Amino acid sequence: MHELIFDRESSRAIDREATRRYGMPSFLLMENAAIALRDEAMRMLSGSQPGSIQRQSSMPTVLIICGSGNNGGDGYALARHLHNQGCAVEILALGPPREGTDARINCDICAAMNLPTVAARRELRMNAREADLIVDAIFGTGLDRPIEPDSEHWGVIQWVNTLGRPVLAADIPSGLDCDTGRPLGIAIRAARTVSFVGIKKGFAASSESSRYTGKVIVGDIGVPKELIEEFGARV
Repeated sequence: MHELIFDRESSRAIDREATRRYGMPSFLLMENAAIALRDEAMRMLSGSQPGSIQRQSSMPTVLIICGSGNNGGDGYALARHLHNQGCAVEILALGPPREGTDARINCDICAAMNLPTVAARRELRMNAREADLIVDAIFGTGLDRPIEPDSEHWGVIQWVNTLGRPVLAADIPSGLDCDTGRPLGIAIRAARTVSFVGIKKGFAASSESSRYTGKVIVGDIGVPKELIEEFGARV
């Protein structure tokens, strides 16, 4: 099924119909996404395969940058999984998730676990250049308008791209258009991208998308294969 591709609307439909038809809570889908991210992050940190990270310390250090939406929720959920794997995790928060959302639940769990969290405005004070891995969980496939050059999000993305550290993107590099594969003004340059359910349309539509995605890995989030086959398009 990995030859199937998904645009912005079909990606939304997959999540919606998994809940409507099969009764799968959206929180479960987020949890499965985080597990897929955790597995790839640990592979990157293991040094056991070509292109893996050469760690700078015995305890892996991971900076996770979380937006306020569902993509950020994936990042918060990932933070506790990596903490449980023995990683030193720090969260950089780009605004609080809305009350009552899955992202907020995961954010609150991280707070209860006392996982270090700092506001984005403090990013330049952090020792991010010493992080073994940076995880991009700012924007997902829903972003469909340019990022403003004077916005906090632009500044953080630009900052990450100058750090020279390996980046793992959650679902899609933040700022990359899901359907065209082109940056919406600016986009994260990732070493690897875990694309949930299947390949995004933009990855196949634009030859320049690989400059932002790096190696693409399809992450299974437990959606029934019937839905994947129904909403996915053949390459």
